[in-house]
Amino acid sequence: MQGIGDSVVKRDHLDKISGQAIYVSDYPQEDFLTGRLLHSQKAHAKLTAVHVPELPAGYFFVDKHDVPGDNRVNIVQDDLPVYAEDTVEYIGEAIGMLCGPDPEVVGKLLAEIEVVYEELPVITDIHQAEKTFFDYTITKGDTKKAFAEADELYEETFSTGYQEQAYLEVQGMAAEYQADGKVFLHGSMQCPYYVLNAAKRALGLPKEKLRIAQDVTGGAFGGKEDWPSILGAQVGVAAMAAKHNVRCIYERREDIEFTSKKHPSCNTYRAAIKNGRVTALEIEVLFNAGAYTTLTPVVLQRGIICANGVYDIEHLYIHGRAVKTNTVPSGAFRGFGGPQTFFSIEMLMEHLAKKLGVPVLDFKLRHLAQQGSETSTSGKYHFPVPLKDMAEELESAAQYRKKRAIYDQPQQGRYRRGIGLSLCFHGAGFTGSGERDFIKAVAKLHKYPDGRVELLVANTDMGQGLRTSLPKIVAKELCLPLEKILYAYPDTDFVPDSGPTVASRSMMVVGQLMYRAARELKEKWQEGADQIVEVHYQHPDFLLPFSLEKFRGDAYPTYSWLVNVIELEIDTYTGRAKVLGAYGNFDVGTVIDRNIVIGQMEGGFLQAIGHSGMEYLTADASGRIRNNSFADYILPTAVDVPKLKVLLHEEKYPEGPYGAKGAGELPAVGAPAAYLSAIEQALGGKFLEHVPFTAEDTLKAWLEVKGNA
Repeated sequence: MQGIGDSVVKRDHLDKISGQAIYVSDYPQEDFLTGRLLHSQKAHAKLTAVHVPELPAGYFFVDKHDVPGDNRVNIVQDDLPVYAEDTVEYIGEAIGMLCGPDPEVVGKLLAEIEVVYEELPVITDIHQAEKTFFDYTITKGDTKKAFAEADELYEETFSTGYQEQAYLEVQGMAAEYQADGKVFLHGSMQCPYYVLNAAKRALGLPKEKLRIAQDVTGGAFGGKEDWPSILGAQVGVAAMAAKHNVRCIYERREDIEFTSKKHPSCNTYRAAIKNGRVTALEIEVLFNAGAYTTLTPVVLQRGIICANGVYDIEHLYIHGRAVKTNTVPSGAFRGFGGPQTFFSIEMLMEHLAKKLGVPVLDFKLRHLAQQGSETSTSGKYHFPVPLKDMAEELESAAQYRKKRAIYDQPQQGRYRRGIGLSLCFHGAGFTGSGERDFIKAVAKLHKYPDGRVELLVANTDMGQGLRTSLPKIVAKELCLPLEKILYAYPDTDFVPDSGPTVASRSMMVVGQLMYRAARELKEKWQEGADQIVEVHYQHPDFLLPFSLEKFRGDAYPTYSWLVNVIELEIDTYTGRAKVLGAYGNFDVGTVIDRNIVIGQMEGGFLQAIGHSGMEYLTADASGRIRNNSFADYILPTAVDVPKLKVLLHEEKYPEGPYGAKGAGELPAVGAPAAYLSAIEQALGGKFLEHVPFTAEDTLKAWLEVKGNA
């Protein structure tokens, strides 16, 4: 091995580009019954009756009556049923599954099932929600006193919409029913042990009677953190009832319309200003959880922790609520609550700077947190906050200050330009003491007599390169060629629970476990022997104890940082915005593989740009998502990809392997605020408050600007 950051060919590239990779949909059709879900067509209703036609031999229908264990999916609050019970709570909720050998016959029989509903009131607007799922409060300092002493007050509300994960491979899970009664669940997933826990509860089986394995997974972005537990429980029930293998692969329409999304939000900020500085913030964060809680409590926790952004605000009151609506459950999405509130605080600081007549970047840097500053939860930034340096590093590429001054001048003609900037972080790892108290990660290395070494971890590669980067650490420490390091797709029959592949933790936490295990194995190495080394997570001793009840202490051990700049041009005739350049400086600590990290930064950045201006998705008054295909849910295509410039700033984290920190979620956080700031400037300074901000929105805002001219 050369330097740890030197790039190598990703291990799965050849299999994927040659078509040799085996996805869950690639297993022979004759080995499985096809399962299709019967989805509710009502957003809120009592289930009066379900009339299933007489089924041919070999065809089965399963519902709540067939669940051998508890009819609940183990996620966090466990409120979502495997199959609907007395009521349905959103359009798309699974009432049952029809299975059989011929997919066409399954589809025909499914269409013949009659569901009798007694409709109930439907709530789709979060402001009309009657039930609050979760309610959290953060306080720091004395906001009442700060507001009483302020020179002026300012209040503004910001909102963000759904975003579909839009992974290339749709949701799919298979259940193999084995002769000894063991159930083998495999498919497209992020977290095998999450699926295991869900299957244990729903199927009523002990761990010994369950096996969970990841198949090659074609993207996830958070969408395969919770849903494989749901779908896995559903196909598991079907396989046990039919005593046959069952596979369920979603159609794209089903996936867009019925699976979890990024939480829509509405966030109200009230700022106290004294001597040109923000001294206090009162923040109300409101998230749309949808019909069931899934991962909402953790998403909301991160959202409110991030609500004051990268700024050192002495006095804080942050109140977060997640409410129930009769819409598709919201779940995990890259950034996990951070993008919603970072957009809001960055736009607030943008608008305050303009109101006070201070250059936006200067105003933001004036308020920037420093090493040693208190976080929103009264923890500490234990390590350097490099954002000022990162902004300067990006300046030569983006020319933000120069172009900002140019575009501030009156513009003429059909096309108008603007440039915007955002400063953000992403807390790396689980919130608070989650790693120590709940995850308790365990990892192993297995050395075979021939000198090959296998990684035994539960963490999954979903395209982010983990099957390449983790072995690089082991190869470097053992001074072995990379080809001698093995890392199979995780299987719970063989690997310990090293924790889920979420929260930007895989490299920082599990990579560190591999680093420690490799060093221990090197010390104990015996030629020709079969050896296993096991290591356990160690909580950093410098962290201030975190209380979730009081939201006090270190919410995260460290932070990854970003500076984003977006330059664009709007067409005032059509409203269409063309991104001329997207510039990002990202600090993920030591880079383990440069090409992989740059790919992650570029992909996440583009994903966030998509959410900024075109990925409009909404539920209508009936609770149905109408734009449920890629024909009407508009994603960035190749022609929309702007000039992307990625810089990597390396601020090492001593508890990560070679100084590495979390990377995967960081690039999805900052673009919306930079994008909307650029739109505002192109429109002559009009204040804007929501994303996605579509061409229609731009055209409407332009007409308002013209009307007021």
